Amino acid sequence: MGNAPPIVDILHLYKSYRRGNQKIPVLQDITFTIAEGEFLALMGPSGSGKSTLLNLIAGIDEVDSGTITIGGVDITSLSELELARWRAVNVGFIFQFYNLIPVLTAFDNVELPLLLSGLSRKTRREHVETALEIVSLTDRMDHYPGQLSGGQQQRVAIARAIVTDPVILVADEPTGDLDRHSAEEIMQLMDRLNSESGKTIIMVTHDPRAAGKAHVIRQLDKGVLSNETHQDH
Repeated sequence: MGNAPPIVDILHLYKSYRRGNQKIPVLQDITFTIAEGEFLALMGPSGSGKSTLLNLIAGIDEVDSGTITIGGVDITSLSELELARWRAVNVGFIFQFYNLIPVLTAFDNVELPLLLSGLSRKTRREHVETALEIVSLTDRMDHYPGQLSGGQQQRVAIARAIVTDPVILVADEPTGDLDRHSAEEIMQLMDRLNSESGKTIIMVTHDPRAAGKAHVIRQLDKGVLSNETHQDH
């Protein structure tokens, strides 16, 4: 791990929000790197800026100042259109509440990120089937979200996140809406994606059990990045 080049390089990052005439600082002078193939957990109290930092890394939100370089691309210098194109190929998203479209089957939900890719229908199908196989849901591909358990829905969401073979996976409280057993299954799956497929994962979590799967835990408090803990697996 120590010799892997950084896949994410964050330099002097500042972010604030406006509330009326007030400027509320959220992140202050954040500088750190994430190695390729790392599994990082971001922890800290509510309102500490964890999800904001995750959204900036994912190119969903814009920085006030500072740079974020991912896979050699300074995403803070991209236009909105360029950023949208970059995000579609390079980032896989895993959300707390799955964000599946209820009127689409599991297969169709997973296929969504590929629809703008220019891939043939046959190639898209192969990619979707591979992603569903990785999350052990091939037998549920024709089911709708409402016919699946919470854990199964989150596995569909993970299949959708990995179907484009993204550079990074970002996960915001991926176990936050699951019972303990389903949460453990999801974390084992994410652990496998990291250890077997080499996926770089950046995860926000309140759950110490989920964070236990990460290699590195970083604490955020009041917008400032504090101590870093390395974990042996």
